Amino acid sequence: MLRYKGPLAIAIAAASLSTSTLARADDAALVTEIVDTFYKIYGTHSGFRVNHAKGVVAEGSFVATPAASALSRAALFGGSKIPVTVRFSNDGGIPTVPDGAPSNPKGMAIKFHMPDGTEVDMVILAIKFFPVATGEQFRDLLVAISESPADAPKPTKLDQFTASHPRFPASFGSAPTPDSFADQEYHGIDAFIFVDKAGHRQAVRYIMTPEKAVPLTAEQAAKRPPDFLVDDLPQRIAKRPVVFHLKAQLAAAGDQTQDPSQPWPADRKVVDLGVLTLDTPVDTLEAQKKLLFLPNRLTDGIELSDDRLPVIRSEVYVLAFARRAR
Repeated sequence: MLRYKGPLAIAIAAASLSTSTLARADDAALVTEIVDTFYKIYGTHSGFRVNHAKGVVAEGSFVATPAASALSRAALFGGSKIPVTVRFSNDGGIPTVPDGAPSNPKGMAIKFHMPDGTEVDMVILAIKFFPVATGEQFRDLLVAISESPADAPKPTKLDQFTASHPRFPASFGSAPTPDSFADQEYHGIDAFIFVDKAGHRQAVRYIMTPEKAVPLTAEQAAKRPPDFLVDDLPQRIAKRPVVFHLKAQLAAAGDQTQDPSQPWPADRKVVDLGVLTLDTPVDTLEAQKKLLFLPNRLTDGIELSDDRLPVIRSEVYVLAFARRAR
């Protein structure tokens, strides 16, 4: 069952949370610039997210493996059945964007409802690494997009940004449109720190793997109906539960944790943390509008690394949520 609070209560609680998890005074201007530029790019769509506006929600549960408990003392990994609310989404702030639109990486946000009434959030993306290294660079990317309309003279601001930030096109090129939200692999682009019962610390990045990954070519995606992903998920769940495995890629000594645009080598050890099962579709648009997922909503045993992006993203989500909840 979805656990909802009123929009004002959520916004107040979220603002308090983000202030207590390493937000800095100088973040405010940057966060406002990011949100304002999103609105400049996509316009205002009342009640919808300024980014990842179009999505679909399902409910289910998560059960951790003993290997997860060995890595982190978090209650999330204790092995009990944890209820979850999950939202899959398209990139961008247009609620009617076709699901097969090109250069549109998908998102997956998970809210774990803990036994003590608290929540733990995880916000992951289909891309294998973030297009830029910092919140400031992300703002600059959005500004470049906003200043590069179709009739802009060449080279556009976006052309210039792309030339100086080659990770940007490479990032978006790492996530083809899937056959289903359920057939997509999602990546935690930010590094977090697991702390075990003895206090040992291990940097990790999340990977959410489906039972099978089914990518579409651009031509195949273009031929699908505009809502094929959003329509598919509840139909699929009605037939049988959708299953993912949450995994953690473990950093080795010397691997950096600060820059989300730089993935770790593919040969790093990967540990299966548990099984995520979705068995109940949620088809009410009003319900998903009230959901707020924050990358820095963590719990004891899971900590932020020196990657600043989860804090910036959370501040952006809080401000954008407050605006759409008016």
